[in-house]
Amino acid sequence: MKLTERFKDYIYDRKMSIHIYENKVNIVNYNEISHFNSNKVVVVYDDGNIIVEGKNLVVSKLLDNEILISGKIKRIELG
Repeated sequence: MKLTERFKDYIYDRKMSIHIYENKVNIVNYNEISHFNSNKVVVVYDDGNIIVEGKNLVVSKLLDNEILISGKIKRIELG
């Protein structure tokens, strides 16, 4: 692999990642949000779904490839 291709892959990382904080879940490189209400958010990525369940869930940040879900998070499931 050429050095420029490796550098490009590093800068434009397209792998899905989840970052869990206190009462927040940040998901990077997702495809779409298939379900959203105040108790459940389902986010689709290349290999499946991420299900976030809790109470008073809100989307605090929504970008093309990044979502931040806040609220009282009770469960996170990869499916």
